[in-house]
Amino acid sequence: MNDWPEAWSDENRGSRYGRGSASAQPESARVMRQVRRGPAAPAGQGGYGGVPQQPAYVDGRGHGGADGYDSGYNTGQVYGTPGGGGPGGDGYGPQRPAPDWRRRIKVTAITVAAVLVVTTVGTYFWADSKLNREVDLSKVIERPEKGEGTNYLIVGSDSRAGMSAEDKKRLRTGSAEGKRTDSVMILHTGDNGPTLISLPRDSNVEIPSFKGSESGKTYPGTGRQVKLNAAYAEDGPELLVRTVEFNTGLHIDHYVEIGFAGFASIVDAVGGVEMDIPQDIKDTKSGADLKKGRQTLNGEEALAFVRTRYALAGSDLDRTKNQQKFLSALANQVATPGTVLNPFKLYPTMGAGLDSLIVDKEMGLFDLADMFWSMKGVSGGEGTSMNMPIAGSSGGNLLWDKAKVKQLVNQLNNDEKVTVKGN
Repeated sequence: MNDWPEAWSDENRGSRYGRGSASAQPESARVMRQVRRGPAAPAGQGGYGGVPQQPAYVDGRGHGGADGYDSGYNTGQVYGTPGGGGPGGDGYGPQRPAPDWRRRIKVTAITVAAVLVVTTVGTYFWADSKLNREVDLSKVIERPEKGEGTNYLIVGSDSRAGMSAEDKKRLRTGSAEGKRTDSVMILHTGDNGPTLISLPRDSNVEIPSFKGSESGKTYPGTGRQVKLNAAYAEDGPELLVRTVEFNTGLHIDHYVEIGFAGFASIVDAVGGVEMDIPQDIKDTKSGADLKKGRQTLNGEEALAFVRTRYALAGSDLDRTKNQQKFLSALANQVATPGTVLNPFKLYPTMGAGLDSLIVDKEMGLFDLADMFWSMKGVSGGEGTSMNMPIAGSSGGNLLWDKAKVKQLVNQLNNDEKVTVKGN
């Protein structure tokens, strides 16, 4: 009895060469035959329960028969589904699909955009919460009509609030009580470039009628003539704004103030400010000890430089010019990709600045940004910087040239190109 499956019986072998034939002649060339797998054996017929069903045979021409090969062999269908058993078609099982780069790029772009939006919104609310909105311009009475453009009153005070004894000694600020204006500037922004005008603190001005910032009581004007910094010392920012508006006829839209410590902190946070010092400066009162030429000033040196007066023949006008140059250089230093795009510089700089600034209650971050970028443009060829036109002096007070001041204010109110020349 033959135990071979039917397809491999002696009867099915035939007498051809290569199949156990005794013939001495090889069979003629023929097409490779293929194995075709049949359906799986019914349950219970494999193993000891019976002989599993064997494959049928066909030749390469599609002819079936017991002596053929599986027709799927040479088409990659031996072990899998048509096409080679998997998506890759290599016959070795399932393959990964090709990456969808367009989808990946889209998902990445959406993720990056979402992160940027969240970061920007978070930074905005963080920065907005740090603004010290302490000045109430609604208390200012009898205000001039608002003109074109925007006018910022920028004040540098000699406030020593929050400074330790060591800080006062290091920065040479002294220990005077209260605070006074160390510098006063008007920055006008509009369609004809920014204009930065310094109002010397020794300017002769009249104190008008005003409402007390604390008492709410109205004090009538008596025609008193004082130095400009006396207005701030008498009743703070609100009276200073009232005095500037009364003596110029220019409407002030926003108020910004910074003290000694805050100024030095901003300069240090940005990594110092590069300046071209016009001459050797040595001033024992401000602590300035600088050599002529281009150099980077740290916070202590910068504060000493903008406060220097006596090393410049005691001229307050020369000092205001140095203050303008420095503020413009500071704005240029901060508004660089190295600062704006570097969070390790940007956030400390913003933190130091926002903590130090005192602004009016209506001041927003966009207003502050407008002021800052306009300050940068003053030295960028787009703007103008000048002192208030001076006609002379009386008793140590600087007298403004009233005709030129009137012309200047008209040009600013109409947002025209400034042609008036200052001192």
